[in-house]
Amino acid sequence: MTLFEWRGGPATLRFESVLEPVELQRRDDGVWFAEVEMPARLRVTYHFLSEGEEHADPLNPAGAGPNRSIFSTPDLEPQPHWPVVGPDEVLDVPPLRIRWNGTLGRKTVRVHQGGEPVVLLLDGDDWMYVHPAVAAFESAVKNGEMPPATLVFLPTPRDRAAEYSNPALWQAIRDELLPLLASNGVTVDPAQLVVAGQSLGGLSAFQAALDFPDLVSRVACQSGSFWWARDLPGHGISLDGPAGGDTAARLSGADRSGLRVAFDVGEHEPKMHRHCEAVEELASAAGATVRVNRSPAGHDRVGWRHALVRDVAWLLSDL
Repeated sequence: MTLFEWRGGPATLRFESVLEPVELQRRDDGVWFAEVEMPARLRVTYHFLSEGEEHADPLNPAGAGPNRSIFSTPDLEPQPHWPVVGPDEVLDVPPLRIRWNGTLGRKTVRVHQGGEPVVLLLDGDDWMYVHPAVAAFESAVKNGEMPPATLVFLPTPRDRAAEYSNPALWQAIRDELLPLLASNGVTVDPAQLVVAGQSLGGLSAFQAALDFPDLVSRVACQSGSFWWARDLPGHGISLDGPAGGDTAARLSGADRSGLRVAFDVGEHEPKMHRHCEAVEELASAAGATVRVNRSPAGHDRVGWRHALVRDVAWLLSDL
């Protein structure tokens, strides 16, 4: 059992995934608490909800932004390269800021300039403001695990489902963003471009390789939403549909020998497994170079972040 304590008013302990919310009980000393049985091998984000506001755990030094904390079961090793950041710490953002006004509206793209390979990070806001991706990648470079790379942080769209399921995103990246980056001194060689995405972003990154193989051929995909199918109700959203959704149907009988892709999905998100496994197997059968891993987490960015650095390093290892 794991003890969580909160010194305030009535509160609910909420987890990002895997575990159900827990109402805290009040002890005689006025401290609110909950004892939670945690499954083995779990790294999870959590917070306290009190009087309608979300709070990080003030007793936990490991934060994920101003109102989230990180818990890891004792059977897990620390995540290499990711520094412990408290909830009150403000992360530095990459200094190069590029305004992108195009067919997708107005976006602000941040760039951390490193080596020649470029890593395009979808949902870049999370990797700048919540999880210190720049520090993690610099640590991996310093330890000789990957070459220096330039990180391009693409902002999180307002409607992730609409933008990440539409190939128009990648047409705009090819025709608008890449020339804009070049005009700011960041030249993208598609042969060395890595695209990294999680959940719907993972779906988008992988489908970009199917739609624009001359642009995207190296993909880091964590918990890709491969259940997506346009003919399903709820705008294509259902985990109960055919395994692999539209992506699996597109891979059948295709030649993807030019694709290099690293797949990862959480051990604790079993409903995702049949969809991810279908795409993993079909991609390999289509000739892609495939690497498959399972992280000790649910559908949670704190689990994806270790996979992010590890898999980008692998995707760049043959350069």
